[in-house]
Parts: sequence; C-alpha cells; structure tokens
Amino acid sequence: MSDREAPPAVAPEGVSGARGLPREALEIASGYAFAGPALDLGVLLWDGRCLPDARIRIPLPVLNRHGLVAGATGTGKTKTLQLIAEQLSVQGVPVFLADIKGDVSGISAPGVSNDKVLARAQEVHQEWTPTACPAEFYALGGMGKGIPVRATVTSFGPVLLSKVLQLNQTQEQSLGLIFHYADQKGLELFDLKDLRAVVTFLTSDEGKTELKGIGGLSPATAGVILRSLTAFEAQGMSSFFGEPEFDTSELLRTAPDGRGTVSVLELPEVQDKPQLFSTFLMWMLADLFHDLPEVGDIDKPKLVFFFDEAHLLFTGASKAFLESITQTVRLIRSKGVGVFFVTQTPKDVPSDVLAQLGNRVQHALRAFTPDDQKALKATVKTFPNSAYDLEEVLTGIGTGEAVVTVLSEKGAPTPVAATRLRAPQSLMGPVDPAALDRAVQASPLYGRYAQAVDRESAYEKLAVRDAAQAGRAPAKGDGRAKEEPSVVEQVVGSGIFKSLARSMGTQIGREITRSLFGTARRRR
Repeated sequence: MSDREAPPAVAPEGVSGARGLPREALEIASGYAFAGPALDLGVLLWDGRCLPDARIRIPLPVLNRHGLVAGATGTGKTKTLQLIAEQLSVQGVPVFLADIKGDVSGISAPGVSNDKVLARAQEVHQEWTPTACPAEFYALGGMGKGIPVRATVTSFGPVLLSKVLQLNQTQEQSLGLIFHYADQKGLELFDLKDLRAVVTFLTSDEGKTELKGIGGLSPATAGVILRSLTAFEAQGMSSFFGEPEFDTSELLRTAPDGRGTVSVLELPEVQDKPQLFSTFLMWMLADLFHDLPEVGDIDKPKLVFFFDEAHLLFTGASKAFLESITQTVRLIRSKGVGVFFVTQTPKDVPSDVLAQLGNRVQHALRAFTPDDQKALKATVKTFPNSAYDLEEVLTGIGTGEAVVTVLSEKGAPTPVAATRLRAPQSLMGPVDPAALDRAVQASPLYGRYAQAVDRESAYEKLAVRDAAQAGRAPAKGDGRAKEEPSVVEQVVGSGIFKSLARSMGTQIGREITRSLFGTARRRR
C-alpha cells in the first residue's frame, strides 16, 4: 500500500519519532515499542522504503523462549547471529556459537569500517563503532584451532552415541543395555577403547553368560555395534571421547567488565562429520540441562545457544531421539537457556520443535524449482497473519534483510515485520590464524583441557583380568579346574578396583543415573 492510500497516522505512545509513517507501518512499529531492555535488529521496510524511525527489536527477557534463524545460503544468517551475539554480550549474557565455516571468529576483533558498512549504518540510524567481544575458542577433541572439548563415553550416553554411530532402533536399545551392564559392574567408559573392550568381552565365549544375564542383547547385534565402533575409530573420531571432560558450565562465564563471553566452537576441521558435531552440540545442551537449577522467567537469559546447521541434527533421527530433543528444548527454557536453531528453511526442523521457537528471523528464500515453491508456501504458513504478501517479500528481500516476528514482553507474537538489519560491529570474517592461536593459548582454560588424560577404566581393568586368567593354573586335588569367578567377582575383587572405588565413592559399583538422552549426571 502506498503513502497516498494510507495517510499518516499519529504514533502510539512508545514509538518516538515515528509520526508520519503509513498507518500499516505504524501499527507494525508499535508492536516493537518495548519498555524494557531489548536488542536492536534493524528498522522496518515498508512499500520498498527503509523507515529508520520504526525500530525492530527483541525484548531481552524473552530470548530464553528460543528462536529460529533461517534463509537460503548467502542471505546473511551468519551476520544475523553475529549481530545478536554482540548485543547479548553487551547485556552481560554469555553466548555459544557453532562456527561451521570458520568465519565467526571475527567476533573477537573490532570491525573494519568501509563504505558498505557506513551506508548500512546511515540507512538504519545506527551509531556504528568498531567493537570486539570477549571470546573463547573451542575445537572438538582438539581437531582444529581451539581449546579441546571432550566428553567421556559414559557421560555422552547410549542415545546420542547411537546417533553418531548411525545405529538403528534395535541396536540403540542394545547399546543401552551395554551401558547398563558397564554401569552396574563399575567398568568406567571414558573413551572408545573402553566401550570396545566391554563389547569385545560380551561377544567372547567367556562373556556369553554375562550377555545372557543382561537380557535382549544378541551376539549378532553386539557384533554390529563393535564393527561400528571400529569403523568410527578408523575415521579418527576417538579423540572426541576421553578426559579431561569439558565442563559445560564454562559456557556461562562473563568477562571482568561484565560482558558475556562468546564461546565459539570452531568446526571447519569436522565439516565432513556433520552427525558428530550436531550430536555433540546436543550433548552440551543436555549436560547444561542436568546442572542448571530451575529459574523460571528471569530478566535476561543465563545463556543463548546458537545451533547452526540444525537440519543435520534431525536427519535420520529416531522417533525417540526427536522426542528427547523436543522435551529438552521445552524444559531448558525454565533453566534460563535460550536455543536458536539456524537452518535454511523452517521445514528442516520438526513441527514439535518448531512450535517451541517463539522468535523468528527469516532471511530470503529461493523459489527456482517446484520443491523450492513448496518450501516457500510451507514457510509462509508458519508465520502469523501479516500485512505483507510474504511469498513476494521472502523471495524479494536482499542480503542483510529478513522477515521478523518475536515474542513481546507479555509473551504475545509481534506483527510480522520486513526488516533491514543493522551491521555487526565486530569483524565480519575470520581473524588471522596466528591471532587465533594466541587467543587460545592465552586462555586460562587452555591448561585445564589441552592435555588428554588416560585414567584406568574398563579397558585397563579387563586387560588386567585377562592377564590374570592367562596365568592361572588348574586347581590341585581332583584334577578339575577350579570354577572361575564371575566377571563381577574378578573386577570387584581386584586391588585396582578397590583403590578406585575408594576414590570415586558411590559412583562406582552401582548404576549411573541417566537422563532423557541416556547422558550421565555429573557431580561437580
């Protein structure tokens, strides 16, 4: 609608400087006139014009209500993440970013002024100042530049590990039984060789009795799991599992000046292992969920977690896995954690998960093929009623523009707003590799996590047991060999086990409490 068709209207209270806007635009702008602290996304686009007095914002308290950033490749999703992360950091909220392509590290360096950046800032009335954020850099298992992030196999749990190993539902259930057996017998599963040692024992002639005792696990299925583990290790994936295990509470840190730390997980080295890094991100969320207390609605989130390439998490996922994701996303909000899924189209995210995402930033979509057209129509249906022709807008907006709807301070959806986004104030690109190396090694966390540790666990215990059995002589007397003790008697009776039991306390010799994903609870 043009300005002549929609005469200027009086601005509602809270929309300062917006007098003279078309009535429809004014109604949209009034939906973003929040009284409390909020993040500035950009300004309203209406009838082909940029309206700098109509600011589009997200209230800070609703960022734990989760969100979605979607759009075709090259439309500016990464810059949107950077823009939101910068402002969260300024508000004292820690942020986690997964850096798939290696171009988010620039958030730790001040931006570089150029004509394009200054033109965008002028368009949206932004006071643009080059600003760096306090940042920590991590890498899965130390593959790539960053502080190594590892998880123990027992903490990772059978459900997430089954996703990584691409096991079917029956094999997943069988892996759960193996974890159950190891938990009960005090066989710690710290790394993959520990799990392989337990599975190897259960598939041996000697382990068949134990195998029958845990019920429902066939030797054939155990063999499939063992082969999957061997293939996984052959791909160099063993470095991701082990100790020291990363404490996810590190992600909640703030800088001395009160700004939230931006934790960047560098993933370029594992781009060809998408299920691994997406499932590892889910482990981080599940681990945070275990440890954080219930806080309900708070003034600002404790952490905002950006889950990039989210479609990889859901590809090939079992029904039980999807149900666990849905429940975790639903419940972690009350722990003060917001989760933003980043992907190309909303249809990449299951509807039950999508229903939990209250904040939406939708960049442009392409409609070159029938499948594209179908995805476009499906995306439009996920938005509230709008004054825009969304099919036209979503295929016509440019890079750095998006269609936005968020939750208001009262929890109601705001009007759909086509938005020209602000420019990030940190560097829009990767930092120099040498600077990244220096930042990693200067971190106080580097000494804590850089060096891998290989403590005694299931692999060593079973090796000691096998060595002891190999040297055992037949019993004297009637010529018959003395009946061998069970694996439980052998393990529990060993001096090594008794020593470890004293140091580990109640966590050894009984089953570990596990969560929705089968991940183990840790006591910190």
